[in-house]
Amino acid sequence: MLVWVLFTSTILLFLALDLGVFNRVSHEIKTREAAVWTTVWIAMALGFSGVIWWLFDGGSIRNSTGLTPDAAVLKYITGYLIELSLSIDNVFVIAVIFKSFSIPKQYQHRVLFWGILGAIVFRAIMIFFGVALINKFDWIIYVFGVFLLYTAYKMLKTDNSTLNLMNSFIFRNIRKFLPFTAIIDGEKFFIRRMGKRIATPLFMALLIIELTDILFALDSIPAILAITTDPFIVFSSNIFAILGLRSMYFLITQMLDKFRFINYSLVMILAFVGLKMLFAHHIILPEWLSLGVITLALGAGILLSVAIKQKELK
Repeated sequence: MLVWVLFTSTILLFLALDLGVFNRVSHEIKTREAAVWTTVWIAMALGFSGVIWWLFDGGSIRNSTGLTPDAAVLKYITGYLIELSLSIDNVFVIAVIFKSFSIPKQYQHRVLFWGILGAIVFRAIMIFFGVALINKFDWIIYVFGVFLLYTAYKMLKTDNSTLNLMNSFIFRNIRKFLPFTAIIDGEKFFIRRMGKRIATPLFMALLIIELTDILFALDSIPAILAITTDPFIVFSSNIFAILGLRSMYFLITQMLDKFRFINYSLVMILAFVGLKMLFAHHIILPEWLSLGVITLALGAGILLSVAIKQKELK
C-alpha cells in the first residue's frame, strides 16, 4: 500500500508543478515545447523501469503474479509502449472535441490537465475491476477485441474532420440538465449569467474528453491485461502513457494538416491490436512485432502524406 501511495503522490506533485509552475500562464503550446515535454515524459516513463526492477527484486511490493524483476521490467515497458501507441487514438478525438467547441489553443493545455486528473481516477477504478474480471472470466478479452475491430471500422468510415460534437446525442442530453453558453470567458469553466452558474465550452469539452477516455480505456486496459495482470504494472504504465498524452497531443496535432493519412495508419493499428486480442490465447506474438507494426503503420501514413502533398504542389 505504501508503494501505491508514494507513486500516486509523486504523480500528483508532477501535475501540480506542471500547472502551477511551468504552465501557470495559459499559452499556446508550440511544436518545440511539445517535443521537449514529450521527450521528458517518455524518458521518465522508461526510467521508471528501474524502479519496477527494484520493487520486484527487493519484495517491496506484493508480487501476486510471481514475476521476476527482469520479467516485470519487460512487461512494464511492453505495456507502456502499447498504451502509448493506443493514446494516438485519443489525440485525434481530442482534436475533434476542441475543434467542435472552438477552444482557443492557449486554453487547451488547461483543459487537458484537468482531464488527466479525472482519467487517473477512472483508470484506477477500471483497472481494479478489469483485473478481477480477466482473472475470473478470461473470455472477456474476445469481447474487447471485437469492439476494437468495430472501432477501427467506424473510424475508417467516419470523416472526423466534419464531425461536430455540438450536434451529438451526448451533448444534446447533457444540455438538458447542465446550462451551457457558447461564450468563452478566458480560462473559466463556469460563468454566472442572471444569477445562474453556466458551463462554458471549456467545461463541456473537458466533460466529453472524460467520457471518451472511459470509452478508450475499454480498449487500452484489456490490451495491457493480455500482457500482465499485475495491478501496479498495469496502473503505472497506464498513468505514464496518460501523462505523456498531453504533450503528444500538441506535437501530433501540429502535423494533422501536413499528414492527412495518419488517420488510416491509426485504423491499421487498432485493427492489429484487436486481432491480437482475439488470438491472444492461441498465438503469442513477440513484443517487438507489435512495436514494429505500429512503427510501420505510422511511417507509411506519413510517407504517403508527404508524397501526395508534394505531387499536389507540382
